[in-house]
Amino acid sequence: MNVVLLAIICVLVAFIIVQQQQKKTRNKHLMYMAKKINSILSQDSKEQLLLLTDDQELRALLIEINLLLDKQQRERAMFEKSRHSMKRMLANISHDLKTPLTVVLGYIETLKNDQNIALKERERRLRHVEKKTLEIIQFMNAFFDLAKLESGDKQIQLTKINMIEVCKQNILSFYDFVEANGLEVDLQLPEEPVYVLGNKEALDRILHNLLSNAIRYGGDGNVVGLALFYDDKQVYVEVWDKGKGIAEQEQDQVFERMFTLEESRNKAFQGSGLGLTITKRLVEKMNGKIHLHSIPNEKTTFTITFKRFTY
Repeated sequence: MNVVLLAIICVLVAFIIVQQQQKKTRNKHLMYMAKKINSILSQDSKEQLLLLTDDQELRALLIEINLLLDKQQRERAMFEKSRHSMKRMLANISHDLKTPLTVVLGYIETLKNDQNIALKERERRLRHVEKKTLEIIQFMNAFFDLAKLESGDKQIQLTKINMIEVCKQNILSFYDFVEANGLEVDLQLPEEPVYVLGNKEALDRILHNLLSNAIRYGGDGNVVGLALFYDDKQVYVEVWDKGKGIAEQEQDQVFERMFTLEESRNKAFQGSGLGLTITKRLVEKMNGKIHLHSIPNEKTTFTITFKRFTY
């Protein structure tokens, strides 16, 4: 009996010792994890927690913590990208407002101080003032439209729309300009109606922005294309040109706010840098997608995709 009791006591003592050792090891690991997490967060490090342990609960905790660290790192990267984008946007807004306002102010000063300007010259300068003022209004309207889209204040009502008619009307709106500049138009549209669930005003703006972009920056290729094709589920609209195109490193940025190709800045066809951003937001509001594929000096294609409406 004494031997049995002694054996039980030995087992209990051994169990307690093992438990104490496990507790000590777990505490040591927890202290390491706490210090490592603090180091990772304070240094904005991309490290993760690495710990060799047979403790199943600790391993499960490590997995969850590393998932949280991954999420935090992605959110930090998105924040930094957004911050840089905002800084560039503010700089571009300042530039794009300051330039026409300076021109307007210069003309006003001249008209005010020089009373001997001939009537025709006075009218010419007033026309320039009007043109620059309209540019500023157009720019501010585009900026506020984008703000409304991104805040969710701008509601878009969706109805059944015949995309063939939308494409025809929008390419015709550029007829005079295309004709005057000797550009070729490659139009590929099916004869039968093709429907999507969309908004006529938004679709007009999307196609106007894409066609305008193709003509402005791809007109040196002497051809602008518009094509529509579809399958059982999707409708695809392509707007393309054969101009100088967009470099691969810039293709991910074209839908960002205030992004314009550096070579296009301050030229006659400079845009506000908001057109493609607004285009993307409008496409997304109608549950669609937009994609860019560009091979410089060969072909640049913007493709918008919508769910086909079949009933």
